[in-house]
Amino acid sequence: MPDWTLTGEDFNRLLLWLDPERDRAGEHYEKIRRKLILIFASRGGGFPEDMADECINRVIKKLPEIERDYRGSPEFYFYGVARIIQLEWPRRDRPIELPPASDPYQSAEPLTCLDGCLDRLASASRTLVLEYYQQDKKAKIDHRAALAEKLGIAVNALRIRAHRIRQHLEKCVLECLGEKASVRESQ
Repeated sequence: MPDWTLTGEDFNRLLLWLDPERDRAGEHYEKIRRKLILIFASRGGGFPEDMADECINRVIKKLPEIERDYRGSPEFYFYGVARIIQLEWPRRDRPIELPPASDPYQSAEPLTCLDGCLDRLASASRTLVLEYYQQDKKAKIDHRAALAEKLGIAVNALRIRAHRIRQHLEKCVLECLGEKASVRESQ
């Protein structure tokens, strides 16, 4: 879904599909998201929150095609998409295959690439992603809630933004490592 970005209109469409009454729709959405996180965590998913966000994004993207004809509880559609993501995710989670280091400085290449990719991000995105991935356990939860409040957005919107920035960074780092490997092979 790299060419697709979530809009407010898309999210409102999802809420309307979940329930015509906005408050109940929000509660239903949170219940589905919590259940998805539990499903992914219980099945050994390394990134259950990211996997849940991916599932929700896929459903939102598919919604214009299915909302009119879909029958039954919407949560079952989410769970079906979750099964697909559960099968796909291990392939995405494989460790990056790095070429063997022939000198001690090559092992720093991923960090060098990450630094370069972070430098290419817009200042606000760089700050957000660096702030988002700080702290551990309860402090992490509190820190993210404070960050969302500071930005004036919901915690879930913050998760989605951070997830998208991280996807962009992962792609950038892999491209950078591929370019460096190509340069070494041609020498």
